[in-house]
Amino acid sequence: MSHEPKTVRRQLLAAGYLASFTALLHLIGGTIEIHQPLMTSQLTEFLRLLLLACWHLVSVALLVSGPALLWCARPARQASAGALALFIGAMWLGFGAVFVAVDLVYQGMAGLALLPQWTLLLPVGALATLGGRRLLGG
Repeated sequence: MSHEPKTVRRQLLAAGYLASFTALLHLIGGTIEIHQPLMTSQLTEFLRLLLLACWHLVSVALLVSGPALLWCARPARQASAGALALFIGAMWLGFGAVFVAVDLVYQGMAGLALLPQWTLLLPVGALATLGGRRLLGG
C-alpha cells in the first residue's frame, strides 16, 4: 500500500468525479452533436446503427469508469483497487491518445481545438494511473 493514502485518495476521487462529469458531457452533448445528426444522415442503415452501437459502447465505458474510480478511492481498499484504477487509467489514456492522433493526423495542431475531448480524457487517465500505481506500491 501507498505511504501517501490522502494523496492517492484525492487523485482517485478527482479521477472519479472528472470521469463522471465527462460521461455526462458525452451523453448530453454527444446526443445533440453526434447522435441526432448521425441518425438523420445519408449513411446506410447498417453504418448508422453500427456507429450508434459504437457510440453507446463508449457511453458504457465512460459511465462505468467514474463509479469504479470512486470505489477505488474508498479508505478500505485492496490491491484489486490499484489494478482496477490502472486498467481504467490505461483505457482513458488510450482514448485520449486516439483523439490527439486523429486531431494531429487529419487537422494538424488546429485539430486539437476541433476535437478537444483529449483535454478531459488524458487527465482522468493520468490521475487514475498515478493513483493505481501508488495503491500497488509503485
